[in-house]
Amino acid sequence: MALPTFLDFILHIDTYLSTIIQRYGHITYLFLFIIIFCETGLVFAPFLPGDSLLFATGALAAQHILNIWIILPLFAIASILGDSVNYYIGHHIGKRLSNNSKLVNPDHLKHTKQFYKKYGSKTIVLARFVPVVRTFAPFVAGIGEMNYPLFLTYNVLGGVLWVGLFIIGGYLFGNVQWVKDHFGIVLIGIIITSIIPAVIEFIRHRRAHALSATEK
Repeated sequence: MALPTFLDFILHIDTYLSTIIQRYGHITYLFLFIIIFCETGLVFAPFLPGDSLLFATGALAAQHILNIWIILPLFAIASILGDSVNYYIGHHIGKRLSNNSKLVNPDHLKHTKQFYKKYGSKTIVLARFVPVVRTFAPFVAGIGEMNYPLFLTYNVLGGVLWVGLFIIGGYLFGNVQWVKDHFGIVLIGIIITSIIPAVIEFIRHRRAHALSATEK
């Protein structure tokens, strides 16, 4: 899919989904499940729609085109399974990296493990709401050997919150006339708003690093 076509799909995802549903019926649920699973479970698929897809499906559920009682648990399961698969891929790769100092600095791997031991639970939940970061967080948690039962607990919490908030948001506001008329703008706003926390955290980290370097 060419970039302009892909962008058009993202910005008019409600229209495309309506067409797909009319053509494929209930198979659409499987199609949507796979997208959410891949977006959260495969490190090479962060470009897939996440927030926008959830919001759009919520809006379609409000029109009774999709069943909200199916998409809520279905997408939650897809996101939880995706993160778990991503974690185990990272965990497997992490073991290989730790045994090969030529591929990665052992100190970097050690710092990664320490970070997830200290901040992992909060990271797993908050990363759900940040595009791209959402895809890489469970992978890095696996590399960092975060305790899996703890990871799973916050994976479930983050997955349910993410899916619930965006689908219910789309269900409640997706069919407001202004939102329908400016759906692409709303989706861009959702994406930008999701990225803001990561940008703020990056700026804070850079300032703290600069201050630490100055004090030395």
